[in-house]
Amino acid sequence: MTDILKVAMPKGRIYKKASALFREAGVPIPVDVDETRKLVIPLPELGLEFIMAKPVDVPTYVEYGAADIGIVGKDVLMEENRDVYELLDLGIARCRMSVIGLPNWEPGIQQRVATKYPNVASQFFREQGQQVEVIKLNGSIELAPLIGLADRIVDMVETGQTLRENGLIEMTEIFEITSRLIANRVSYRMKNHQIQALCDRLQPVIAAVQKG
Repeated sequence: MTDILKVAMPKGRIYKKASALFREAGVPIPVDVDETRKLVIPLPELGLEFIMAKPVDVPTYVEYGAADIGIVGKDVLMEENRDVYELLDLGIARCRMSVIGLPNWEPGIQQRVATKYPNVASQFFREQGQQVEVIKLNGSIELAPLIGLADRIVDMVETGQTLRENGLIEMTEIFEITSRLIANRVSYRMKNHQIQALCDRLQPVIAAVQKG
């Protein structure tokens, strides 16, 4: 009997795009898995078991071996800095990490930056030679410059609609974000055949999507 491959899948928009990619690669994953309240979903006919997780937790499950592989945004990988293998750039859920602020922003003596990504923000400004105070927020990051909590923010931008509606502008793009397939280091050795077979199925689909 083939070992079951445990896959940490993020709930929400990444799941919908990832599951579509898997189906196109000939892995018939159900469409509505992330709408169930179940957290562990066995798919024995596919040799898979899904662990439905918050996107930010996926690399943790993979690093500690609770999942063999996982799908996660590059933003989470950069912030969490977990000890995992990055196998494939899936090219889905494309957006970018940017520095954002009000159009009339000017550097002051004390600079504050609010973000959900304190490690990413701290590293970026350190590399720029800028000394800033980084404030961690968990939601509605765009609010910080509007109410004077911070001068600028570091956040993901997809369409920029929320920024425009709140009178904010992108100042600097830090890096582009796409979703990645990652693997636990031990699982990659012990279940290499299964993991590589999945990668081999996904790669031509990813290449076709990138060509447009």
